[in-house]
Amino acid sequence: MDPRIAKCLLVSKVLVADGIMTENERVLLERAMDRMQLTAEEKRRVFDLEGWDDAEQGLVALSEDERREIIGQLVDAASVDGRLSPLELATIQRITKALGLEGR
Repeated sequence: MDPRIAKCLLVSKVLVADGIMTENERVLLERAMDRMQLTAEEKRRVFDLEGWDDAEQGLVALSEDERREIIGQLVDAASVDGRLSPLELATIQRITKALGLEGR
């Protein structure tokens, strides 16, 4: 999986973890996709959550620093609406473990 798409899918996974995507969260996701230079088709795939279950696997080969940076971005994304819900936090913790960063 293209790491750019995988990163955006992880952001979307965190943003929808609590069952709600606020307007601020949607704007954040759109900006992330623009920064990653996703095409219109790639953006549609992210919004449709295509490949959602494979996103973490697409990033495990990145360096530890890059994976840690992604986790930081996910925390920032989850906090964009002014709160970090328990469901968002649990999702970030699962992603952290999937990326091999748990306990480091």
